[in-house]
Amino acid sequence: MTNRGKVYLIGAGPGDPELLTVKAQRILRTVDLALYDRLVSPEVLLAVNPAAELVYVGKHEGEQESTQRLIFERMLDAALAGKTAARLKGGDPGIFGRGAEEWLHLARNGVEVEIVPGVSAAIAAPLLAGIPLTFRGLSQGFAVVTGHGADGVPRWRDYVRVDTLVILMGVKNRAGIARELVQAGRPAEDPAVFVEWSTTPRERVIETTLGDVAAGTVEVESPAVFVVGAVVALRAELRAQAVDEAVSP
Repeated sequence: MTNRGKVYLIGAGPGDPELLTVKAQRILRTVDLALYDRLVSPEVLLAVNPAAELVYVGKHEGEQESTQRLIFERMLDAALAGKTAARLKGGDPGIFGRGAEEWLHLARNGVEVEIVPGVSAAIAAPLLAGIPLTFRGLSQGFAVVTGHGADGVPRWRDYVRVDTLVILMGVKNRAGIARELVQAGRPAEDPAVFVEWSTTPRERVIETTLGDVAAGTVEVESPAVFVVGAVVALRAELRAQAVDEAVSP
């Protein structure tokens, strides 16, 4: 009987290949197949074994479930054929990427799975833009929430009192999200920011307020991390310090 292969669920980080873990880089050099999604940068893919088969499995509107079935099939087929496969996911495989569903599917079919955590954009994107998610006197904690989902959107009133709110996949519904937060009691003047394409050459940071987002006047391109809270206001000073250090003789 042919020995079964193995599947690695690997976090590809927010885009910068230098943010791949050492373990991820080591494993990627050995795989026979790599399935990657829309948020995995071309630079990260350069770390994959040149002899491996690369398969794009990014999900598009209306095709999410059919693409997910294909992912299940390709991973299982590779393992049954004795191959080593990598499922590369932007950020971390355990945060809003259906990684646990893929893990469970493979486990139920007797396939060995190893998880390789990655740097999540939920934390990295704000911090690299000059926005710490916690700060003494301003934020004692934060919540990471999805802006959409198959089971319906979150109850935004539950997050009104969270010091720092990080919203992933919230670009499309940003105005509605902001309106619900304001209507539930979050101040319209709360600082807000969107970090587009974090750590890549396409990165752009849009500073605004929750009220302006609610009014529909803020133009943003997906993917972007949406952050709301007082810590956003720290960015101006922190980034100014970084610029000063960069130009100092």
